[in-house]
Amino acid sequence: MTTESDQDSAGRGIRQSMSDLHTWVGLLLGWVLYAMFLTGTVSYFKDELSQWARPELSRLAERPDPALVAQRVAGSFDKIAPGTSQWSVRLPDDRNNSAYAFWRTAPREPGQRGFADGHFDPATGERVASRDTLGGEFFYRFHFQFHYMPVLWGRWLAGIAAMFMLVAIISGVITHKKIFVDFFTFRWGKGQRSWLDAHNALSVFGLPFHAMITYTGLVTLMALYMPWGGQVAIKSPAERQQLQAELSAFTQLGKPTGQRVPLASVENMVRQAQERWGHDNVGRVNVSLPGDAAARVVVTRGDPGRVSMSPQYLEFEGTTGKLLSVRDQVGGAAETRGVLYALHLGRFSDTVTRWLYFLVSFTGTAMVGTGLVMWTVKRRQKLPDPQRPYFGFRLVERLNIASIAGLSIAMTAFMWGNRLLPTTLAGRSNWEVDLFFIVWAATLLHAVLRPAKAAWVEQLWAAAALLALLPVLNAVTTQRPLWHSLAQGDWIFAGIDLMCWVLAALHVALALRTARHRVKAPAKRKAARPSAMVVASGEAAE
Repeated sequence: MTTESDQDSAGRGIRQSMSDLHTWVGLLLGWVLYAMFLTGTVSYFKDELSQWARPELSRLAERPDPALVAQRVAGSFDKIAPGTSQWSVRLPDDRNNSAYAFWRTAPREPGQRGFADGHFDPATGERVASRDTLGGEFFYRFHFQFHYMPVLWGRWLAGIAAMFMLVAIISGVITHKKIFVDFFTFRWGKGQRSWLDAHNALSVFGLPFHAMITYTGLVTLMALYMPWGGQVAIKSPAERQQLQAELSAFTQLGKPTGQRVPLASVENMVRQAQERWGHDNVGRVNVSLPGDAAARVVVTRGDPGRVSMSPQYLEFEGTTGKLLSVRDQVGGAAETRGVLYALHLGRFSDTVTRWLYFLVSFTGTAMVGTGLVMWTVKRRQKLPDPQRPYFGFRLVERLNIASIAGLSIAMTAFMWGNRLLPTTLAGRSNWEVDLFFIVWAATLLHAVLRPAKAAWVEQLWAAAALLALLPVLNAVTTQRPLWHSLAQGDWIFAGIDLMCWVLAALHVALALRTARHRVKAPAKRKAARPSAMVVASGEAAE
């Protein structure tokens, strides 16, 4: 017969096992997860960051007519890329002050695809000069495929890290017996106890969001991670082509006829889409084989206000403007994937919802960071000599410093590089990215060479200084200083300047807190230890 004591022991055993699992899956790829969370968090404002990164592009006083913009840009392609086989233009909206287009060019090397891109003035349709930069797109791409490695490898690494995160979330819920009680408990100045309380509170505060964002992140690349079901279920080329059509609004390039026929009015095609979806709900125009009798035009619906990433589009015959097909409904599986994808990206959201995404995602970043720090805080007290820790402990501690404080420095350095690198520099966007990694590597070297506490304090102060001075640098190097942005009601530039000061204040608070922290001498070990040991949820007496 099972007694209550046996049940309690079994419960502690399960929670202890889950605690160990939670600790190690959180640590092994914790530094990767922290970088993914932080860059993913700022990516909710990637369009705004990209605007800030191109101060040459003027602010739009009002949103232009998408149909007129599309026609103007189409006319420009007749001059700048008359022989292109495909072009695509993203129309301006509330978050993008220019029309951005890319088009095929002759490949530089055999077997490669050539592409060019540029920004176009919505009022004239002419290509406008702006500095070569990835802007917020760099943080977005880094979030799920990293850099300096093949894209496929980066996405696999991101998927493995996301799976570790999902396991950490589930095991953490099982571990924390008093999970909701712990949410309302925080004790300052208690060392390990304080870090644990902070980790618990941050975890519980955004638990539904963290679980959703992790799972949906895996869904976005599910065809890469688990392709076998689709391969078994969909065998015929026709079915695969239909699936591709449901997941993408880019039509397959047909065979050119060689017969030169001008493109019909793109404005009229966009007008038809506006009648169907609304005046400001057209997102992109894709054109294949322009100027050929086989030309096709696809007008896609925009993402805002639509909780699904499943493409909705109208396909037209390019030479006549005749509507060929309408796709605004997809199968249940594709729509489920589209909804989960949209929940992850948050592109459907208005400004308030986007800020909520940002704030809750920021708590997720802090959750991962406090978990990494707690690993060292918890184990330092058990070291025979805390001043001379073993190699593994030193490695984790130094990686924590560079991954948390160092990443703040590197991301801000990327933005400094955007303002300081010459606009005429060849490969300028690559230099911005290289600067990010050079500075990040320098923070790791600094963390290795300096005592741990000094490295924490110095890097937090460095991050605070760079963030606080970035608005000053922007005022000196551009015509968009904070006072000008406030006077013009330009809340993108003003918002980024003000947010830099908020984040600088946060880093100052962390630096001061770290500088005041004193490491307690390790307590003498008792001769006998109780059988029920502390688990990660802190279910033991202090």
